[in-house]
Amino acid sequence: MKRQAYEPILITDAARSQDDQLNSRQKRYVLMMGIRVACLVAGAILVGAKAPLLWLWLPLCGLGMVLIPWLAVLLANDRPPKEQHRLSNKLHARHETPPMALPAEERPHKVIDAEP
Repeated sequence: MKRQAYEPILITDAARSQDDQLNSRQKRYVLMMGIRVACLVAGAILVGAKAPLLWLWLPLCGLGMVLIPWLAVLLANDRPPKEQHRLSNKLHARHETPPMALPAEERPHKVIDAEP
């Protein structure tokens, strides 16, 4: 078995859980559908009130009611990007010096704050 170089594992490098990703996509979808309903209601109010520049506002509301559901579905099914170039990462191994191979002065170490 090949020995790997020392690489600390950082929690910030961890991917979001599937539940968190799904939850955020659902919230975004519901928000966008709410905007679509607002476009529908605004269009109905504009027609009922015979608003000035109705020829401008109705196409904008209609465009919002057509494009927003399409975008909402695309974004709801979107997941975070996977690791880029997985194969190239395996082929091009990192050429870093493991910390234990460094002299003691150059090794990464913890800094402990002493409380008074």
